[in-house]
Amino acid sequence: MDHPTLVVVAHGSRDPRALRTVTTLLDRVRELRPGVDVRLGHIEIEEPLLSDTLASLATGRAVLVPLLLGRGVHIKRDLPAFATAAAPRLETRVAAPLGPHPLLVETLYDRLLEAGWPTGPGRPGAHDRAAGVVLAAAGSRDPESAADTRRTAALLGERLGGVPVLPAYASAASPTVPEALRALAARGRHRTAIASYFTAPGHFATRSAADAPWIAAAPLGAHPAMARLLLHRYDEALGTAYGTAGHDTAGNGAAGNGAAGRRLLAPA
Repeated sequence: MDHPTLVVVAHGSRDPRALRTVTTLLDRVRELRPGVDVRLGHIEIEEPLLSDTLASLATGRAVLVPLLLGRGVHIKRDLPAFATAAAPRLETRVAAPLGPHPLLVETLYDRLLEAGWPTGPGRPGAHDRAAGVVLAAAGSRDPESAADTRRTAALLGERLGGVPVLPAYASAASPTVPEALRALAARGRHRTAIASYFTAPGHFATRSAADAPWIAAAPLGAHPAMARLLLHRYDEALGTAYGTAGHDTAGNGAAGNGAAGRRLLAPA
């Protein structure tokens, strides 16, 4: 079967750890789906750039799977523009962003455990009046992106047994991480962890972790659930037939159901 190329679209970072992390993640994707050609393209800063990756593909089909966590300008404007520029030589569609989704929550939870979040009979829960979590994200001016982050925070709070999880942002939105920490402290929650809602190490993740009064989890990184989620979004994007002209933007996957993954960008 001729599978469309899976192009993982990362933002790009000046931190060399980011590229190493994403490369490891793509290797995990290849291990899970050896029959699919998996490529990498960056929106900016880092090579290979997405435009170059798409130009390197022979005439055929590709699915752009964003290594991005919510709706925002890259999802709504930049990726469709890249796909349109590749037509008609390349028939391309854009998958939904990764979040919100239970697999992201699984990853966030595991990263917290790795950082020292207690387990067992005495673990924090709904009746623990001291514990709290700040979900540190990059931030966006798009209200739908903030809604996606809030949904992930709510799902993580459920996974933690009712511990309050406040979303916070490193840029472009509020509250900031220090503001969210102060809000929790005002409620008597002084044992507060930072959950790192970043796909890879970088400036924002490092700065957010530095604010932690207790423990700070690592970024999502190359967790096995992240590889599964990339393939899930790829499969979702292939759920409708190629060849439909225009854009199907009904729904945006806010509940993690992948409706945005049916956005189609193909030649008429």
